[in-house]
Amino acid sequence: PVFDRTRAHAAFVRNGDVFVRNLGTGALIQVSRGAGSAQDLRFQPDGGGVYWRNEQDWFGWRFSDPVVTPLARLKTENDPHADPEADAARDRELRLIATLAREQEERDARREFDAAARAADATRAPEPIYLGDKVEIVSSSLSPSSRWLLVATRPKDADPGRAGTMPRYVTESGYEDVEEVRARVGRNPPIAHSLALVELATGRVRELPLDPLPGIMDDPLANLRKAAGQDLLDGQRPVRLLKTRWSDDGERVAVMLRAIDNKDRWIALVDLDEAALLPAHRLTDPAWINDSHASRDNGWDPNLFGWLPDDRTLWMLSEHSGYSHLYTLVPGKRPRALTKGRWEVAKPVLSPDGTTFYFKCNRAWPGDRELCARDLAGGPVRELTALDGVESFELSADGRRVALRYSGSYLPPQLALLDLADGAVQTITDTRKPGYRAIDWLEPEYVAVPSRHGADPIPAKLYKPAELEPGKRYPIVLFVHGAGYLQNVHARWPHYFREQMFHNLLVANGYLVLDMDYRGSAGYGRDWRTAIYRQMGHPELEDYLDGLEWLVEQHQGDRARVGIYGGSYGGFMTFMALFRAPGAFHAGAALRPVTDWTSYAHNYTANILNTPDIDPEAYRKSSPIEYAEALEGHLLISHGMLDDNVFYQDSVRLAQRLIELRKDHWELASYPLERHAYVR
Repeated sequence: PVFDRTRAHAAFVRNGDVFVRNLGTGALIQVSRGAGSAQDLRFQPDGGGVYWRNEQDWFGWRFSDPVVTPLARLKTENDPHADPEADAARDRELRLIATLAREQEERDARREFDAAARAADATRAPEPIYLGDKVEIVSSSLSPSSRWLLVATRPKDADPGRAGTMPRYVTESGYEDVEEVRARVGRNPPIAHSLALVELATGRVRELPLDPLPGIMDDPLANLRKAAGQDLLDGQRPVRLLKTRWSDDGERVAVMLRAIDNKDRWIALVDLDEAALLPAHRLTDPAWINDSHASRDNGWDPNLFGWLPDDRTLWMLSEHSGYSHLYTLVPGKRPRALTKGRWEVAKPVLSPDGTTFYFKCNRAWPGDRELCARDLAGGPVRELTALDGVESFELSADGRRVALRYSGSYLPPQLALLDLADGAVQTITDTRKPGYRAIDWLEPEYVAVPSRHGADPIPAKLYKPAELEPGKRYPIVLFVHGAGYLQNVHARWPHYFREQMFHNLLVANGYLVLDMDYRGSAGYGRDWRTAIYRQMGHPELEDYLDGLEWLVEQHQGDRARVGIYGGSYGGFMTFMALFRAPGAFHAGAALRPVTDWTSYAHNYTANILNTPDIDPEAYRKSSPIEYAEALEGHLLISHGMLDDNVFYQDSVRLAQRLIELRKDHWELASYPLERHAYVR
């Protein structure tokens, strides 16, 4: 839901339609019905109505005039009413042929009359805004005052790169079929965005030049381009729009932009009169700026920002201290930190009265997510819960209570209610069935494995028997979580809850199991996150070798019986372990694994390895297929043939490589109707 400033009304979208509820009486008004899928819903500044977007058209509705009204319509066409461009032949014909000149005068007069009639009649829809036939609309954002529209476009003829095709062998028709899938990394870079400012009253469209952005002319990849024999960057670095944020009064707008080379993020205001960007903040990183895509599995967006109620001050998340923290930003001044320390802020939300930020934090230890608060006026960060596993939260309309979604190691996400006045937490749900509750689950032991490779101690979960038999050596299983940038060593319900149950089974059958948040994992700050830059699989393997040594030295692990397994990134790491340290790992199961990073998605891989044309060495160093000749142990490769994330082709190519290398003790298990996550 979104609220008006007085919190008297809430608006929301259900089944694509807009609804408004009076929070005092409970009365519900359906504003639209079947008119498309409403998005970007907001209240108008005076609270007298709402506005929203359907595709790239904007609509409004007011209590006093309950008719859905078009506010702005965008068309990627040339203006049919515009005068043709100046041309000597045309000018000559108009001078010589009076009839043609008279027809032109009549067209101009009719256009002026229609414009005046439309302006004088409030019941008429506005004229479309014509952006020209050479662009495609990426996004648009309407000011709360409905005076301005900020539009991001890209060239219509831009080449997004060759898409892949994925065969489907099992079909209802009995004939093989193909499905189009994403392009591979570096086949073509993401298409750059251009920004334009539209003044709706006049229809005037002005481009927003990127020149003022600091560092826009620098090329952080120049040395790599030169070494690879590539052309150096000529002109400005291409960028993409991440987010647009209007102040509530509609008088100010800020944009967040990210360089396509992944090294910079800018926040800039827009001078609405001059149609110019006014830089407010630059975050730069020689590795890569954290982005929403890489963080999606961790449940937070590192690039959030917005306006405070004064409509003059911005707030933002930034990692420039080394950890994701909350800042306020007055344009032209240095950011002011509201939080700091070796912990991270996620999902900040401002209270209805505008005095307090609420957010998820992991202050006590990285795996303990709680609800925290920080007053804008000052004072310490307050930890409001002791649930160990806060997943998400939602403030009530009056700001007095918080709905919490929380979980535990073996507790699937549940609902609770926090009263902010007295701090009391009331649990609401327990969805566990009796059979599940009756199981005596093995709680993981949270440990810090010493690093022999210069890293901080490596967070891990240890699963082992309650008592180790004296003198006995236990076979070892190492589990590798997927996604790379994901946190699995925490007190919440794990993303890999099935694997956690399997770990119980393994321990019951006499194994030790270690699940590590290797370097690259989320929740531990920028340095941990970027340790894998240009060398995926190398720091992580060092961490797993350290985990192996620690189990042997401290927990009676058997060095001669070591297995490793995981899915996706975990499958990739299984290969790196068996191929790059064959004497240490004796068996592995690689599920839906990446074998060659040149085949993976651009928006993930280019962050970490740049692109294959610019940084071929990073891809050679990081791709398991380059090391396959070293395989000695037993290997299971398991892959869904309809996997549109990590393509089945990855495993097929590695299988052919292993055949050509005359390797044995490996097998490929193929699942014809499974995608990336096995569900059948």
